[in-house]
Amino acid sequence: MGRTFIILGLILIAAGVLMTLGDRLPIKLGRLPGDIVVRGKNGVFYFPIVTCLVVSAVLSLAMWLIGRR
Repeated sequence: MGRTFIILGLILIAAGVLMTLGDRLPIKLGRLPGDIVVRGKNGVFYFPIVTCLVVSAVLSLAMWLIGRR
């Protein structure tokens, strides 16, 4: 149980650092090519499908590496 809390804490810290330094990174997570943006007269519809796929792949890899022990 303790190891799980440590890992979750490290993940939250990494997410916080990425959010803080997000503007300075060369790749803008959330504005990747392939994300769907529809601009209308009265609003904008935005669906980050490629960003979702990248985040899913990274999290799947991390969970696989953690579960391999």
